[in-house]
Amino acid sequence: MVRHAPASVRCAFVVASLRGFAQHACVQFAFVLVAFALATPAVRAADSVAAEDVGPTIVHLLDYVGVDYGATVKDGKVVDEAEYKEQLEFVGQASGLIAQLPERAARAGLLEQASRLLALVQAKVPGAQVSAAAERLRWDLIGAYRVAVAPKRAPPLAGVARVFEAQCSSCHGAQGHGDGPAAKGLDPAPANFHDVERMRARSVYGLYNTITLGVAGTSMQGYRALSDDERWALAFYVASLRQGADALKAGEAAWQRKPQKAVFPGLRELVTQTPADVAARHGEAAAQAQAWLVAHPDAVGGASSSPLQFARTQIDESAKRYAQGQRDAARQLAIAAYLEGFELVENSLDTVAPELRVQVEREMMALRNAIGEGRSVEAVNAQVARIHELLQQAQDKLSGEALSPATAFFGSLLILLREGLEAILVLAAIIAFVRKTGRRDAMRWIHVGWIVAVVLGAVTWFVAERLIAISGASRELTEGVTALFAAAMLLYVGYWLHSKSYAQAWQQFIQNQVSTALGRGTLWALASVSFLAVYRELFEIVLFYQALWVQAGESSQHAVLAGIVVAAALLALLTWLILKFSVRLPLGPFFAATAGLLALLAVVFAGHGVAALQEAGVLDASPVRFVTIAPLGVHATLQGVIVQAAALVLVALGVWLARRGARHG
Repeated sequence: MVRHAPASVRCAFVVASLRGFAQHACVQFAFVLVAFALATPAVRAADSVAAEDVGPTIVHLLDYVGVDYGATVKDGKVVDEAEYKEQLEFVGQASGLIAQLPERAARAGLLEQASRLLALVQAKVPGAQVSAAAERLRWDLIGAYRVAVAPKRAPPLAGVARVFEAQCSSCHGAQGHGDGPAAKGLDPAPANFHDVERMRARSVYGLYNTITLGVAGTSMQGYRALSDDERWALAFYVASLRQGADALKAGEAAWQRKPQKAVFPGLRELVTQTPADVAARHGEAAAQAQAWLVAHPDAVGGASSSPLQFARTQIDESAKRYAQGQRDAARQLAIAAYLEGFELVENSLDTVAPELRVQVEREMMALRNAIGEGRSVEAVNAQVARIHELLQQAQDKLSGEALSPATAFFGSLLILLREGLEAILVLAAIIAFVRKTGRRDAMRWIHVGWIVAVVLGAVTWFVAERLIAISGASRELTEGVTALFAAAMLLYVGYWLHSKSYAQAWQQFIQNQVSTALGRGTLWALASVSFLAVYRELFEIVLFYQALWVQAGESSQHAVLAGIVVAAALLALLTWLILKFSVRLPLGPFFAATAGLLALLAVVFAGHGVAALQEAGVLDASPVRFVTIAPLGVHATLQGVIVQAAALVLVALGVWLARRGARHG
């Protein structure tokens, strides 16, 4: 527990976040030395320290360098010698702390970046270069060592004003102007949270870090005794004090008029960006929206509004549970990180970085395998670190492209084409069959099948949205079971068609059955295939479009609609071509071609079914050295290869039986 100082001292708790108010050189130098001593008590007794102990301190130092260096050097000349020496000291201390971190593959690169940053400061380069280098190092450190830079959920702000009044108003003043009754004589003076220039250069995370760590040598101490929620709530509160009612109203309008989902997909992005950075990168409208979101962080929410943030949170919790010996819980959390997190942005990422999408999928599967196989905690943590680095790369890619109409269009096009192609091929094949053979009595069964699938898909979506939460695992389980059942139905129908592909067989079929209805078993099989082919895709299609619609934002949602229209037109064209040209084929080759198509789709569905059950955690996934062809359902896992090989064996057996029957018929 941290011992609380008297009220007159506690009131200055955020002064450290506004280091510009602490100009005195000895105060700043003391901050570095004492912060280093407090953050690394074990350095003298061990070769390394825990990242969670010193990670925030390193980030804090780099944040100061990025913000304050520019005021110490102008045109290659030092304008404040004392502050310039402090910048050198900050970088040196950050480098020393990085060297004390646990050994990881990324540490050497971080140390090299720290050396380059020190060289830039020594060379007295312009502030923009130092700021950019410090920011790169800061984010690389965060990714490599999983430094927590955002709250796990939006902190409750109810009652935070009373906390501020009780502990801070005597120094900072009731409104945060730094004019409280106890402010007189304090050096440095308490922060004025209405100072526009200073506050625009401070992130919510920077404020939180200061509340947590304090400022050595000043009246500001660290407040680790407060709960994490309380510290985050105070950070949000003081960051929003300068915003008047008009500014907040304008910010809300900016958020409603043009949702900045790509800029603020989650709390991480909200709290780590300064208002100045947001304005420079995304415009003043985004900065206005950020101001309102800081006062209403629940509008961003956290996990539910950001699939990638949800994935990060889940894998972190998975690693924590695994370290505690809760292996099953860790595995379920790792599964949820993929199904209810990363999978929702796969299509968007595919349009800008398909190789990265494949790599993330592979590493997240490797994490589940590592947990399932009971590997060491260190191995699991290393795997989690790799995933964090990849997810940050994905976030960077999507942050830069999410509002692009081209990205939204191709992402939308890909969703419907990829998810709808197999269903269209199945429906087109069986419709072509009944039209070719004049079996109009079967058309209504086919139509009933896909119409019921559409209705049931809509009901399923409504239930998931309004009544109960259907987990990603349940969704994949449904898709896996329906895909395997559809594969079985396709094998049956394909065999039945292939048995009619020989001249004698199809002539007898036409002569004997053209005036009668098809057998009830065959009709049910056609209806079942029609239903399963459509239903297995609908729920995921809706889910993916929901995620894409949010990611696109108002400026690119028209491109999402355009992608749907173009994809639907392409699928309709494909259906028309199959129906048109199938009529020209002789009946025997037509039967053979249709049977072959259905047999191929049966093998594809079998692969998809196994993959879905593996993603749901129902089946194990044992990687093997094999090709991966996702559109054909071929995934490099032992279970998938075996099931698809078995399906191919059944197809070959069906062909042999059909030929044998034709010879003896």
